[in-house]
Amino acid sequence: MRTTTVILMSIALGGCITKGEKNNTTDNLNTYPVVQLALTDTILHKNYVADIEAVRNVEIRARVNGFLNKIYVDEGQHVQQGQLLFSLNDEEFRAELARAKAALSSAIADAKTAQLEQQRVQLLVDKKVIAKTELEVAAAKVAAANAKVDEARSAESNAATQLSYTSIRAPFTGYIDRIPSKTGSLIAEGALLTSVSDIQEVYAYFNVSETEYLQHSRNKTQHQHAEVKLLLADGSLYPYPGKIETIESEFEESTGSIAFRARFPNPKALLKHGASGKIQLAADLDSTMLIPQKAVFEMQDKNYVFLLDANNHVKMKSFSPGPRMANCYIVQAGLKPGDRVVYEGVRNLREGMQINPAPVSLDSIRAL
Repeated sequence: MRTTTVILMSIALGGCITKGEKNNTTDNLNTYPVVQLALTDTILHKNYVADIEAVRNVEIRARVNGFLNKIYVDEGQHVQQGQLLFSLNDEEFRAELARAKAALSSAIADAKTAQLEQQRVQLLVDKKVIAKTELEVAAAKVAAANAKVDEARSAESNAATQLSYTSIRAPFTGYIDRIPSKTGSLIAEGALLTSVSDIQEVYAYFNVSETEYLQHSRNKTQHQHAEVKLLLADGSLYPYPGKIETIESEFEESTGSIAFRARFPNPKALLKHGASGKIQLAADLDSTMLIPQKAVFEMQDKNYVFLLDANNHVKMKSFSPGPRMANCYIVQAGLKPGDRVVYEGVRNLREGMQINPAPVSLDSIRAL
């Protein structure tokens, strides 16, 4: 009887030890954050490097040779259309214009003399004092004199035009760029004096792939004047949205991309010609599955995650990621809604390990 009691106590004691060991094993499991995948509607923002150009940007060049007499504006100054910018020494051109005017007066006088001679010859021919051939000669002299008048008038007009080129004015309202020459410099014909930029509105050129171009073309009725946003070089968002206006006619052979052009208002002149930024396009995605970037690791050019089974054992699973948005990937294939994925610490996991899952919502991860 005593022996039986001892055996039963030993069995009971052994059972208690086994249960305690199991509890200790569960308590010693490492805790990892876990996300459960689900379908959701989201907006995909994609950025494209953009070159910003003024709607109008014109180089101001000298059209005649001469010394730079005076500069009336400064670099970066806002000017109005027709405002005087530069003047070249004009003494030579004024003298040329005076000579042209004198030549014109002389030609007009010669033409008047020829006309009077023609009239005198006409009277003599009518009285049959001289032959009709004399009248023809007089008429030819009148025509030649009139031609010289036209030539002299053209020379005067050309001299006046050359003189006008010594005063350089703004072709439109805008901002002055750098002025490389200084007062007194000898300016050659065609030399760059400055540039004028009209930046009341600006163009932003950005390149998209052929695939994205085809997607845009299929949705042209919805996106022909799609609204876009601009991220500035410092990462801040430009406060005024723009619109896609046009698409270039050819793909670039080296990259296989094509250029889009968007127009942005620029009321505060914040954007300058030659600046850079990023165009941000938004696309609505329905029933999309997202996975945190931290949950993904790469092996042999394939992307993997650790899934949890019903007993909280981890298992590697490959999948195909789509575009990246913020800190998540869009899942293209390989995973399904309801899958539980380890969110962080994947480098410390091994196939078949058991963990203690700590559920984390995907919304809280996307908000980071």
